[in-house]
Amino acid sequence: MNMTKTHFTVTEFVFLGLSSQPKMQLILFVMFLFVYLLTVAGNIIIITVIQIEPRLHTPMYFFLTNLSFLDICYTSTNVPKMLSNMVGKKKTIPFSSWAAQTSFSFSFGMIECALLGVMAYDRYVAICHPLYYIVIMNQITCVQLATISWFSSFLSSMVINIFTLSLPYCGPNVLNYFFCEVPSILRLACTDTSFTEMVVFIFSIIIVFIPFILIIVSYTQILLSVLRIQSVSGRQKALSTCASHQTGVALLYGTAIFMYMRPQSKSSRAGGKIIMVFYTVIPPMLNPLIYSLRNQDVKGALRRAFAKQRA
Repeated sequence: MNMTKTHFTVTEFVFLGLSSQPKMQLILFVMFLFVYLLTVAGNIIIITVIQIEPRLHTPMYFFLTNLSFLDICYTSTNVPKMLSNMVGKKKTIPFSSWAAQTSFSFSFGMIECALLGVMAYDRYVAICHPLYYIVIMNQITCVQLATISWFSSFLSSMVINIFTLSLPYCGPNVLNYFFCEVPSILRLACTDTSFTEMVVFIFSIIIVFIPFILIIVSYTQILLSVLRIQSVSGRQKALSTCASHQTGVALLYGTAIFMYMRPQSKSSRAGGKIIMVFYTVIPPMLNPLIYSLRNQDVKGALRRAFAKQRA
């Protein structure tokens, strides 16, 4: 396959969406609009509270700020187009817009995996090496870790996009989904996609599984350290600082691994839609709740912020 030349005969793609029934589409529009507004508002609140509360100016909340900003970007990349398709008569997307949406969506998904890995390492240092925590997780190190997470993910997405765009698309152009994803697009290429699928799989392993391995190793060390703590209250305090992060990891990785690591020939289209909705819309909405309702520091900061507004 000649990767230096592109063959674009398909100028736009058509989304079938989640439902073909007008009434159901209206119900879904209202529901997803509410979820989108809740996601954006919740993450903006988290970012604002962390910025105005001096007690939250720590490495853990620096990474949480990155995660909240990322969730706003990620959901804003996919959901607005999905909403417009639900109520609009024209349910298409130009090829150039598809390329941009796919690139950003894939990038933001990878960045979230990388950030969750970094956050696990932060908790490992805090619990297993508390005396050296400030030295190890200094401001420069935090900025470097965040920068590496963003840059490496964007670079990986760029490589995947180049390989995907280099394939010929000469029809059909109908997507049985509600937004652009690389696995669904590859099914429409009119050539053998096995090499591109291998590239996607390799980069998914690098960007998705390396952070996952870091998370597993970090929490294994954390568990061993917690078991050595004599007091029950000390164990509970140590584990409570990780509970929110563990929930976020379970939400993202549980769906992402199933979506991208399963063989495409065995994919269920209906099941794939449900999974895509779950990992695209639900985690960005739940993250503000997870990190606020299960975090005493954030809840305290929220109470103080609301008290100032009432005063």
